[in-house]
Amino acid sequence: MGEKMAAIQSYREFWPYYLNEHRRPGTRALHLAGTGLACLLLAAGVVASSPWLLAVAVVAGYGPAWFAHFAVEKNRPATFRYPLWSLISDFRMAATWLAGGLHRELARAGIGTPVTRR
Repeated sequence: MGEKMAAIQSYREFWPYYLNEHRRPGTRALHLAGTGLACLLLAAGVVASSPWLLAVAVVAGYGPAWFAHFAVEKNRPATFRYPLWSLISDFRMAATWLAGGLHRELARAGIGTPVTRR
């Protein structure tokens, strides 16, 4: 087994860690899809006053994300160790992507895909 990582003490430390746990584009895509679907289902659940839709929203959000970690990224979701910071970061990653700034955040965390020019 690998070395045990020291506990992260602040959200400022957590964000780059979170991004590194989402290095592969497929992992990020599944997270974004799950987060978007969860938001739609949450809104529908509130509008329809449906506890069932609210429960489905949780599964829709976490299901694709956890699948991505196990099948694509081959790591353990940070949610298991840092549940609140992970939830915040899921929404932060989605908002940053929507605003067009995710590539800058990834580069700042040392994650990048080399750009090939033709």
